[in-house]
Amino acid sequence: IESPARILVAEDDAGQVDVLRALLGQDAHQVITAADGREALETARREFPDLILLDVLLPGMNGFEVCQRLRQD
Repeated sequence: IESPARILVAEDDAGQVDVLRALLGQDAHQVITAADGREALETARREFPDLILLDVLLPGMNGFEVCQRLRQD
């Protein structure tokens, strides 16, 4: 039996986060959230999620920069 995935949702729109949390929660995935780019980067480094859903237009640091920094790690 596979354990549920830990998914980081990096999204600044609370409505979108709620929708994604509901959809992903149906399959018992653990959803971790971040509301801006810096928080997404810090959370990914700390939590080691199985999957990251990354919005491109995040405040503070855009999704492309977050992705680039994660790849450097």
